[in-house]
Amino acid sequence: MCSIYGYCGSVIDEDLFLKEFYETKSRGPDDSRIIHTGEGVLAFHRLSIMGLSPSGMQPFEREGSAVVCNGELYGFEKERERLMAKGYTFQSGSDCEILLPMYFEYGTAMFSMLDAEFACVIYDGRTNEFIAARDPIGIRPLYYGYDEKGTILFASEAKNLVGLARKIRPFPPGCFWRGGAFFPYCRISEPEKICHDDLETACKKIREKLIAGVKKRLVSDAKVGFLLSGGLDSSLVSAIAARESGTPIETFAIGMSEDAIDLKYARQAADFIGSHHTEVLMTPEEVISSLEDVIRLLGTFDITTIRASMGMYLVCRAIHERTDLRVILTGEISDELFGYKYTDFAPSAKAFQEEAEKRIRELHMYDVLRADRCISVNSLEARVPFGDLDFVRYVMALNPELKINRYRKGKYLLRHAFEGLGILPDSILWREKAAFSDAVGHSMVDDLKAYAEAQYTDEEYEMRRRKYSHARPFTKESLLYREIFEKYYPGQAEMITDFWMPNRSWEGCDVDDPSARVLKNYGASGE
Repeated sequence: MCSIYGYCGSVIDEDLFLKEFYETKSRGPDDSRIIHTGEGVLAFHRLSIMGLSPSGMQPFEREGSAVVCNGELYGFEKERERLMAKGYTFQSGSDCEILLPMYFEYGTAMFSMLDAEFACVIYDGRTNEFIAARDPIGIRPLYYGYDEKGTILFASEAKNLVGLARKIRPFPPGCFWRGGAFFPYCRISEPEKICHDDLETACKKIREKLIAGVKKRLVSDAKVGFLLSGGLDSSLVSAIAARESGTPIETFAIGMSEDAIDLKYARQAADFIGSHHTEVLMTPEEVISSLEDVIRLLGTFDITTIRASMGMYLVCRAIHERTDLRVILTGEISDELFGYKYTDFAPSAKAFQEEAEKRIRELHMYDVLRADRCISVNSLEARVPFGDLDFVRYVMALNPELKINRYRKGKYLLRHAFEGLGILPDSILWREKAAFSDAVGHSMVDDLKAYAEAQYTDEEYEMRRRKYSHARPFTKESLLYREIFEKYYPGQAEMITDFWMPNRSWEGCDVDDPSARVLKNYGASGE
């Protein structure tokens, strides 16, 4: 994981710019570099993953142009060979070094050609203009805002722009910016046509495409590890990787010291796949004492995101402190594609599909944001196999009549795709989903709620929550998170569309807490 910055004009306050740039030094602790390009600035903090030599340091410069990119470009070797055949030479093994030659050859059409998770800013020295772009899902973060002179700024995180930009906004995924406007190059949440593969064909392709998505994310010049919660998604990623690896992989799980649900399942999965497994225990005191730091690093007030980040932040901190790993594979994005517990209540296949499209569009503000911040603040890089572009395109295009839960088991297609292969024990493959923030220990959520309740009287709560018109807090917990958020990101709440909640318009989903355990169908999920 790296940190990029593009200031697309003269810098008003050099000292403030440097201060804000170094707010995300943890994303790239290996080296830092700032260059002046035309009238602007490109800056980069490096975490060495591909091409570990100094020659892989960015910004990359060529023929008066320059680029900074936080990304992984899968299969870049083939494109580099094509570019070399056209006369280009390369100085490093870095995947991102191909971006300027690609831009020279293809212009902005290059973005739709990339099989990548990326955010980049290009300075075109031929036209003296800046271009910025972000991957179709928004796995790699990018924010923008305008300074008081109207100059646009791009940066990896919102905290890089606080104090410099008046209003901070997330860069829309699947778009590029040029000449003052955003242009979509990929709307991955909106399939061009419905795929009518039958159940067995669909499951076969799901299996093949997920395996391919994991395999390409194992390619790294730095060491790779895995978050293993014991749930279906992270267990599948770890199991596939274990089969592809010549040596035992390293897996990590976290739970509350008192009542962690997932630790026993994570241990079952780890024993089955033969991984070197580490358990991290957290205490109620650690959770409460870390709360403000977690909200600051996330840059959100969303309840679900914050709850689920507590365990992820602490386990990644332990990985950073105890190991020399640099890359972490996770199980995010499966729920948005195959369904949550609440999508069992979808009134129709059409409604299920519309909800999936909404979740994929907004993913960069919630689960993907959580994974990126919790991992990158600990100087690690997140890779998300379920976010593989080929995989996402296929699952999103599948006939929703096939995806809606008519099987009395959520995520049936994903489970059935790996059924009978011996890749996981049935106790994991067919286990009911437990919400991550609950599964690390029901008591963690209860502790957070109790802490929030103690901060306000009922009268204080009513008075203080009404200060906010956008995404108004609706519980004492949500008010506490909002007030901490405002301390570090004053007036920037519109970066987040709203609270992540089940679709309240559906019968059975009109609830006041985002946790799946308040739903009637939660059942044995938390056991």
